[in-house]
Amino acid sequence: MGYKLGNIGLILIETRRFNDVRGFFAETYNRDRLSKIGIAIEFVQDNHSISYAAGTLRGMHFQAQPAAQGKLVRCARGAIFDVAVDIRRGSPTYGEWEGHELTAKNGHQLYVPIGFAHGFVTLEPDSEIVYKCTDYYAPETEGTVRWDRCGIDWPLSGDPILSDKDAVAPALGDFESPFIYGENS
Repeated sequence: MGYKLGNIGLILIETRRFNDVRGFFAETYNRDRLSKIGIAIEFVQDNHSISYAAGTLRGMHFQAQPAAQGKLVRCARGAIFDVAVDIRRGSPTYGEWEGHELTAKNGHQLYVPIGFAHGFVTLEPDSEIVYKCTDYYAPETEGTVRWDRCGIDWPLSGDPILSDKDAVAPALGDFESPFIYGENS
């Protein structure tokens, strides 16, 4: 399991695959190995979503305290461009974003820590996303930042398919983040 530390605090995990004529085998989660690269976190919930059409955009979402979530994201089928924006007030990288292509073929995973808004756009139809969370879903703590108002260079050829909630989210510049760098993230 290799990894790359991103400029804003994300960790891209390059999962090793063992291929043969039947297909492949990959270890997608190992607490001890992740702990050695700085992800010493207990995951309490797994989520799985499918997006039927390419160009489906989900994000930019977060959960605030007391149920803030870190996420370990991978694409089980298809391909996505997975993105996170630093929304920790006072952070030296506040408002900066980082994105990575996660595909069923490359097997990469992205760790998104607490204090980041997270989202993705599907690059292929029928893309399935599986992710582990560090806290349980708590709708009263969830928030959204508008996907096209935080500087992200999305690989889109037209208008994305959005939820109603994502379409009306506030711009990053009009948003009062619940996260403070070094305090609650």
